Amino acid sequence: MRHIRVRRKISGTSERPRLSVYRSLNHVYAQVIDDSQGVTLTSASSLKDDKNKVNVAELVGSLLSERAKEKGVSQVVFDRGGYRYHGRVKALADAARKGGLVF
Repeated sequence: MRHIRVRRKISGTSERPRLSVYRSLNHVYAQVIDDSQGVTLTSASSLKDDKNKVNVAELVGSLLSERAKEKGVSQVVFDRGGYRYHGRVKALADAARKGGLVF
């Protein structure tokens, strides 16, 4: 329910795409999406890493920021997907900011 409520308010454009976060029990997935065209610009996940979950989320955030900068994206709208801004979601967001994404 919370995810639907958040998505009603947040949408990405071509100038400022949406950084969407999905958190499963074991992994973290993030993607940069242009909602106006319905296209995923870039993505990153923790499927290959099996370490501390918060540290892996930081790696995913930094990897995503590198890939987004390669595509020419510097500003995004952060979509936490209804998850609390805490733990893995916060670690991913902080690493993406440190990597150069602005939100």
